Amino acid sequence: MAESFDRAPGAERTRGKAGCPPGVGDAYPGRQGEEDPGASVFNQCEPLRQPRTSPPTTNTTTCPDRNSSKPSNPANSNNDSSSSTAALKPHSADPVVQNSTLSVSAPEFFPSTYAPYQDAVYEDGADGYYAEPSLADLVQEFLSHLSSSPGSFEFEIEYITATLNSWVTSEETLHELVELIFTQSTSMQNFAYTGARLCNHLSHHISLSPSTGNFRQLLLQRCRTEFQQRDQAVVGDDVTQRRFHSYVFFLGELYLNLEVKSGKGPPTRADILQMALKQLMDTLFSNPADANLICAVKLLKLTGSILEDSWKQSGKPHMEEIFQRIRNVLLDVQCKRDVKQMLLQLVELRSSNWGRVYTAAAVSEATPDNDPNYYMNEPTFYTADGTPFTAADPEYSEKYQEILEREECFPELYEENGNDTSDADEDEMDSEIEEAFEKFCQESERRRKPQ
Repeated sequence: MAESFDRAPGAERTRGKAGCPPGVGDAYPGRQGEEDPGASVFNQCEPLRQPRTSPPTTNTTTCPDRNSSKPSNPANSNNDSSSSTAALKPHSADPVVQNSTLSVSAPEFFPSTYAPYQDAVYEDGADGYYAEPSLADLVQEFLSHLSSSPGSFEFEIEYITATLNSWVTSEETLHELVELIFTQSTSMQNFAYTGARLCNHLSHHISLSPSTGNFRQLLLQRCRTEFQQRDQAVVGDDVTQRRFHSYVFFLGELYLNLEVKSGKGPPTRADILQMALKQLMDTLFSNPADANLICAVKLLKLTGSILEDSWKQSGKPHMEEIFQRIRNVLLDVQCKRDVKQMLLQLVELRSSNWGRVYTAAAVSEATPDNDPNYYMNEPTFYTADGTPFTAADPEYSEKYQEILEREECFPELYEENGNDTSDADEDEMDSEIEEAFEKFCQESERRRKPQ
């Protein structure tokens, strides 16, 4: 028994089997040939179980079972093969996918309204990426800026004029400039006034003056070309009539703003425009459609007072003739009620001298009888008993003289503005009174102390 305790625990034990390949039990060479009674229990070399997550393997390196000589069960093998096949076989596809006609190689789909982006191609050579702007682009930019910001006209006009002078270097470019400004002034809404001011400034500051005419002469020629088509435009379609009415408004603004300078006197207006306006109004009243009548009313509100003064000076009864035609339209023509109301208001406006109000009389000529605001800014004075009075008071002279006498008799009591200053030093005391007051305070304090 002692011999059995001399070896180390577990020594000379082997887990190999008799049926294992050579080398499996060679770790303990001294025990070869001996068979332990418990070998049937501990020395069974069972194959290791495969992990559940790993696929089934066909070969194994483990030792075969000692019962491997037994024939395998065909049913089990069939079950194993069927399970393996089921695990490796892919799932059947959805019927919708099987019947689909879509393809991964189909071209990319774009909506019908989609415009693919393309890089801009510049063909201006090696000068740069951006093409040089043309005179039309430059003028359009200037006019759009003045149309959106008309208050910047005085600040931008010098720069605009200098830029245009650098561009207008030939007769062709001068004609193009006149055409561009005329077209924009007669097509852009509410741009007639600013366009007329621009034309007046450029007529005096465009340096190029070819033999065919300067800027002002070319502009008047362009206006005359449009004027000669008035009989066809006044009875045209709506688009033609609107363009013609815009031209009439621009011509009215041009008459008021375009100055013709001469070396002998002050600038004057273009007489040719005055006669053109008279004939345009005759054309409008000869075709008394509502749109034509409205255009004539707006033109007379704009230029009526200036035209009448000019025609009166030259002894021409043109304005009276025009208003006689207006009265005939009111009596004979069937037009909308609103249009008739506009014509009646225009007649009333002219009867009130076009709404002009004369200024008040000059200061040297103003009197309480002819100027109701004569005493508006006069100062207010106060008597000795505090009663206020102004220059409109009937007793103003006597009361004001009394104030002057008081200031003369007692100048030290009044400041420069006439206020009484007698109470200015009433809080001050001389040295004698101050000394007596100090003694009084000390005596009063001594008497209040308890005896």
